[in-house]
Order: sequence, then structure tokens, then C-alpha cells
Amino acid sequence: MDLRSTDGTDPARTLAHAPTELLIDGAWSPAASGATFPVSDPATGQQLALVADASPADGRRALDAAVGAQHAFAATAPRERYDMLMRSYELLLERIDDLALLMTLEMGKPLGESRGEIAYAAEFFRHFASEALRIDGGYQQAPAGNARFLIAKQPVGPCLLITPWNFPMAMGTRKIGPAIAAGCTSVVKPAHQTPLSMLALGAILLDAGVPRGVVNIVTCTAAGDVMEPLIRSGLARKLSFTGSTAVGKVLLEQCADKVLRTSMELGGNAPFIVFDDADLDEAVAGAMAAKMRNMGEACTAANRIYVQRPVAEEFSRRLAEAMGALRVGPGTEDGVQVGPLIDAAGRAKVVQLVADATDRGARVLTGGTAPDGAGFFYPPTVLVDVPGDSRMAREEIFGPVASIIPFDTEDEVVAAANDTAYGLVSYVFTGGLRRALRVAEALESGMVGLNQGVVSNPAAPFGGIKESGLGREGGAVGIDEFLEVKYIGISV
Repeated sequence: MDLRSTDGTDPARTLAHAPTELLIDGAWSPAASGATFPVSDPATGQQLALVADASPADGRRALDAAVGAQHAFAATAPRERYDMLMRSYELLLERIDDLALLMTLEMGKPLGESRGEIAYAAEFFRHFASEALRIDGGYQQAPAGNARFLIAKQPVGPCLLITPWNFPMAMGTRKIGPAIAAGCTSVVKPAHQTPLSMLALGAILLDAGVPRGVVNIVTCTAAGDVMEPLIRSGLARKLSFTGSTAVGKVLLEQCADKVLRTSMELGGNAPFIVFDDADLDEAVAGAMAAKMRNMGEACTAANRIYVQRPVAEEFSRRLAEAMGALRVGPGTEDGVQVGPLIDAAGRAKVVQLVADATDRGARVLTGGTAPDGAGFFYPPTVLVDVPGDSRMAREEIFGPVASIIPFDTEDEVVAAANDTAYGLVSYVFTGGLRRALRVAEALESGMVGLNQGVVSNPAAPFGGIKESGLGREGGAVGIDEFLEVKYIGISV
């Protein structure tokens, strides 16, 4: 179980050295029952590995380890936590080829994108290493002058971290990084579709000197059975979840039982707005970035592309040309730009959304038909004249499909963009400064990409409003999600 002995070019060798057991209290172990579950390659449907399938008892053992390590870890010096995270950062980059290959095998994205995710994931460790040194407080004179207020920040305590399959490494470091920086221990539950990347990250954390029990990783298929008892145990003090809004609502109800702190990064329905004064080359490039990153399987993906009518036909033509030129295939093959979707259910949803839109009058400019053969592939697709009442305009697509909706006025498109329960990210392309500021401020979302198709950055606060979530990850505020504020009154 040591990826250091491979070079990232041989899938069989990389898989043979990848961890597949639970990480609890600093040691690898099988599930208590001996149960395992298969991890499959979405490009072929073939089994890659058997991974330990934890039971509720295994989950409790992991939480007990986190609770047992919390007091000592909270007392570590900020510089020690900085050093752990920086060593982890360096090891991620040192092993980038193996980690990228492992991610491509279990998740499907092309190797180039996987390498990009490993580098992005590493940056969260570097960013939060520095934040560990900047945890501040305050000292204030009471208004009456007869007392002093001492404000301290302390670790929240043991955390439960639940990560998704679409960015299996970066969503882990985005949570684990601030937890370690703040002095919190954790139990991490990765998605069952992509557990290998998280387990490999666990091995790196051990090699970087993170103390036993500080980060525990529990892989399982019955996520609710394993995690709900931990949420309701009274031992955990925070839950951080990235996933669907539907699951997030269930978890919020469970967290209410013990009043757990929560961070929720949930679903999105991102509008991508192109005004007639936009640079169309820039707008098409931005749409490609916002739509096709991770095969469109991202909560930040452009979901509804609104184009002002005078440039709608030209923009659609250019986007269809760019999308149609992308090469589809297994992510391990040279030159592939679009890998498979994660599984049969993911592809089936995309097929249904396209069928619903075309039945309602949308036209296909490119793509639109799932290929035969092995793997869960779907071609890059552009639909124009997508009706506002179609499922595609209301639901996350989570696939390589661009739905284009024409509009006439600024007020009309802002109203349409905000007509959703979600509010994660919006994109605006325009050449006018005044319009850019007006629209960016009017859009109901936690983030806005202004003349750019990528907003994610470890140094920026990531998160949404409405049913897209609670709290922020990344940026200077990301560590605050893992800290409690304590006020100490001092009589003078």
C-alpha cells in the first residue's frame, strides 16, 4: 500500500499499491465484518479494486479515535500544524502522476484534468498551512471602562467530513486542510464510487506526520447507516458535507438533534449570461471552461446559458463547433478531452434531460445521442432554444450538455437567472463596466464569474446561498468554519 514505489504509468501496478482498507487511529484495517465493495472503471465497467465496506461499528471506532486524539491535537503549536500541511502539500505534488492515474481510473476524467485536480487539491493544504499561523483573537475595553474583553478562537472539535465523487481529492483537502489548521480531528467518508483517491490521501497524511487518530477514513456503501449514528452520537461537533441538496437537507435535520455546526456545499443551477457587447471569443472560451470541466459533472458547471438575441446564433454556432471538436474516450488515452460519466444512472439522467428538452422544442446543434458500447460515455452536446419550463432549465444537468436560451433585456435575464431555488455561482460576460457591476450585484448567488468561466480558487471563499448551501470553504474565512469564538470577561 505504497504509491511511492510506482511511477504513474502502469494502471495495474498503481492499483496494486493503492490502499483499500479503513484508516482508523493511524492504522489500516479491514472492516470488522470483512465486507468489501467493488470500485469500477466508468470507461469500461470493469472492476478496479475491492475496498473495505465499513459498518456502523467501524464508523464508531473511527469517531472514538478522533475524539481520543482531539485534546492533544488541539494543543499542538500552529507551526506544527503548518509543517504537517506543507509536507502533505509537497507529497501530493511529488506523487502527482500516480494519484492522477488512480483518480482517472476510478472517476473517468482525462489524465490532464486529474493532474490539475491534484495540483488544485495540494493548494488547499498550502493555503490553510498559512491560515494556521493567522488564527487571531481580540482585546477590547468594555464600554463602561471597568472590564476587558478577551476574544479567543478555539477548535470546534471532532468533525465529520463527507466528500463527493466528482472531485475526490480536492473536496477532501478543502475540508481536511482547514480542520488540521484549526486543530480539529476528523472522520472522513468519501463517496463509494471514488474511495481510492481519498485513501491515497490518507497515506500521504500519515507519511507527512499527521498524528494517529487526527484523520480517519471510513469507506462504505451504506452511508446513512454509518454516518447517522455518528451525527447523533453527541461526540462530533461539526459536519461538513459536499453533495446534493436533497441529501444535505436530510443531514441538516440529523444535525439539529445535537446542534452540530454545519458547512453545506450543495447543488447548483448556474446561469451563464452573455450580453451582446461581450467579446464572443472570450465568452465561448469561458463557456467551455464553465461547462466542460470534469465532463460537466460539477456543481459550478454552467447549467443555463442565456445569450442576448442579437448574438445568440453566432455564439451557438461557435460553441457547437468547439464542443463538437472535443475528443471523447477513456481518460487514460492520449489526446482524450472528455471521459465517461460516473455511472449508468448519471448518464441515464443526461439522456432523459436531453429527450425532455427536445420533446419541448429544443434543437440539437451537435451531439445528443449516447453511443453504444462499454463505458458511460455521452458526447458533448449543444441544444438551442431550450424552453424555460424544460427539466434541463430547472435541474442540474451534471453532464457535457450546453443548453442555450435566448433573451432580450437585462431585467429579463436577471429575473430568469434568479428564478431558481439554487444560488451557488453565476457567470456574466459583458464589455460594459456599469452593466457588469449591476448584474453581478443583482444575481442571487454566492459567487460570480465576471468575464471568466472558472471561479474556484483555494484563496477565495467558495459557497452558495439559498438551497446551494451554508458557510464558505477556502479563503481567509474558510478556517473560521472550524473555530469557535470564546469571550473571556476580565474585571479590572
